[in-house]
Amino acid sequence: RPLFNGDGEEIALRLMREGFLQTQPGKVQDAVRPAVFLAEDTPLAKPEKSPLAAAPAAPAAPARVLADQFDGKRALATTRMFLFDICERMFSRKNPELAGLFREALRDARDRDAMLATSRRMIEEIEKNTGSERADSISERIAMYSA
Repeated sequence: RPLFNGDGEEIALRLMREGFLQTQPGKVQDAVRPAVFLAEDTPLAKPEKSPLAAAPAAPAAPARVLADQFDGKRALATTRMFLFDICERMFSRKNPELAGLFREALRDARDRDAMLATSRRMIEEIEKNTGSERADSISERIAMYSA
């Protein structure tokens, strides 16, 4: 079955024309910007020869990354996401009110200490419900993420 009902190429060309996709990051090539126009009741005009096939194959330049590098280890954001996940898994079905309180506390936690205080309350509840072994394993992961 064709991708996007056979309209994949037209979609890709439109995304390239509108600047969402590039054949070579950092370079704009007129050859890959075909004149494809939409009228209200007409389908996309198909170019006779694919501009993608006509574009020269050059090695891609390394993409310039504007975001901070993030490896997912020992970050406050990682710990927060882990705690939200634990909250959903451990409390949302069995005790929705408590899950709501933990979610709110995690959203309101603006620093490491506030978030870890919430995690300690969560661990206490987990230990009551599932035992110390499960609570200990979750505590170890929290310590790993937040160290």
